[in-house]
Amino acid sequence: MANSELEAIPCSIWRGGTSKAVFLLENDLPVRPEERDRVILSIFGSPDARQIDGLGGADPLTSKLAVIGPASRAGADIDYTFGQVDIRRPFVDYSSNCGNISSAVGPFAIVQGLVRAAEPVTTVRINNTNTGKIFEAEVPMAGGRPAVLGDYRISGVPGTGARIMLNLAGTIGSKTGKLLPTGNPKDVIRIDGLGDLTVSLVDAASPMVFVLAEDLGLSGTETPAEVDSNSERLELLEKIRCRAALRMGMVKSEEEARQKVRAVPMVAFVAPPRKYRVFSDGREISADEVDFVSRVMFMQVMHKAYSGTATACTGSAAVTPGTIVNSVMRRHRDSRPVRIGHPGGVIEADMRVGDGKITRAAIGRTARLIMEGRVYVPRGVLP
Repeated sequence: MANSELEAIPCSIWRGGTSKAVFLLENDLPVRPEERDRVILSIFGSPDARQIDGLGGADPLTSKLAVIGPASRAGADIDYTFGQVDIRRPFVDYSSNCGNISSAVGPFAIVQGLVRAAEPVTTVRINNTNTGKIFEAEVPMAGGRPAVLGDYRISGVPGTGARIMLNLAGTIGSKTGKLLPTGNPKDVIRIDGLGDLTVSLVDAASPMVFVLAEDLGLSGTETPAEVDSNSERLELLEKIRCRAALRMGMVKSEEEARQKVRAVPMVAFVAPPRKYRVFSDGREISADEVDFVSRVMFMQVMHKAYSGTATACTGSAAVTPGTIVNSVMRRHRDSRPVRIGHPGGVIEADMRVGDGKITRAAIGRTARLIMEGRVYVPRGVLP
């Protein structure tokens, strides 16, 4: 397509886990951050509630960005920068990583020729520039390319696919440098309109704040609609997030958290195992299928499933004595993964602990290429 008013930028769209993202190569974007973000916002059609003039899907889970480039540090094969593109504001949040999208980064790098393929599994060492941490993606191969077909099923995605394992143990202390940023498995924070609230502040893959569902007057089995339709409850959860961000040393003020660091820490409210129904299809999850139930907030709404980084962080909290998550978890002696009941079903975290340290925090995901081609932006957007 020839049009002197538009500029073409190579791109692809991948589903990674329960999310979708636009994938771009670092060298195809401007170097200056403000110019780069202007182009990205144009690609997504932000700010606009429908993102009608771009590739964004008008939902936080489909307004995601992955920028891939050559490795900038030893021990990594590639660099990966995640961006959460705000739908209603001209803002791209680079404060955290996305575990679901991370599952598509390895396959993308292999397809692009950035990593040499190896059969039957190609291990891609990924430097996440958001956190400064390296994690590994174990990508199954078929005929020299990342496998797509398989029998692995994840809640929140139709059908099955080839299982990609992400080991996120290397991301502990992703933003604060420590698994327990305050050094405590539990802390007390004061929330206006609620009073003192006991929380667990944990940082693995992505920083999170955990709270007992009952302390918020909740069961832990709420649907996204039940939470998202209550503006007072959303504001309370946002107050908790902002206060936790300040206590974790991630921001200098709660207002900074509200305006500039919107994606993390994620807030999760947890409860002991109990039965509930999957919000999308009504399927019943029995109490025996999970070790506890959890609902996680992402970008000020409830996640319709459970994010990959939240899974690794929640699993890490579950195996850390004294945390709120550990206190509600079903006790078991075998080596089965930690099973988290979420609105879309169940997700597992393969946790290993040795010598008092978490040595493995792995999640299974599927990913596939949906589209590749060129996205067009007005020439006036480019420098």
